[in-house]
Amino acid sequence: MSAPQVVVHRDKELMAKAAAARLITKIVDAQAARGSASVVLTGGRNGNGLLAALAESPARDAVDWSRLDLWWGDERFLPEGDPERNHTQAREALLDSVPVDPARVHVMAPSDGGYGNDADAAAEAYAAALAAAAGPEDHGPVPSFDVLLLGVGPDTHVASLFPEHPAARETERTVVGVHGAPKPPPTRISLTLPAIRAAREVWLLAAGEDKANAAAMALSGAGEIQAPAAGAYGRSRTLWLLDEAAASQLPRGLYPPASA
Repeated sequence: MSAPQVVVHRDKELMAKAAAARLITKIVDAQAARGSASVVLTGGRNGNGLLAALAESPARDAVDWSRLDLWWGDERFLPEGDPERNHTQAREALLDSVPVDPARVHVMAPSDGGYGNDADAAAEAYAAALAAAAGPEDHGPVPSFDVLLLGVGPDTHVASLFPEHPAARETERTVVGVHGAPKPPPTRISLTLPAIRAAREVWLLAAGEDKANAAAMALSGAGEIQAPAAGAYGRSRTLWLLDEAAASQLPRGLYPPASA
């Protein structure tokens, strides 16, 4: 378990640009070291804001997009192309504008796909794909993702792991179907905390006053069942990327003053 590091930016726009620059650097470094890189994407306004900032960055051309594996932390179990699906939003924000290898874009199944409306079967298939991609050097049945991105919800949920929800209690499976989620749509697919913790680095994104209480709770030692964001950490690094509004309830000694 890596102790969290907290970085606070002046506003959400600057946070998105800085996070995109960090991610480009991390991908390039991983490709130089190992030949390829793997990133787990997140949806929501902060995740999509990061992807849009990456799309606009001139430095994006430093990435070899053909040697990048993209996974998802969760997905809304809706029909293919639905505007609420994380994959649809990621395509609009970034993926349609960069030369990614379609075979390395690992999309969670839609509700009108090969598994029909069976979210549990779709989750099992995604778990199998992760296991097939894991190598002997990885820590368990998922790849050692270079960066796993997570948006933090106002209730401290990450991916589709909601407080006190059965999916947040999962300790063995890497991917689960989520039923009866408190946020629409009620049916989803999500990585579990064990899968999240296999990542080399976990980056948690939060911007806005509505995220301030969640960030304070997760960073104050709350339990992971009550505050799933508290249980999301990487093997070598856990990075909280916040704007000043989301950091407003944190003790000032927890992070240096925002410098940009």
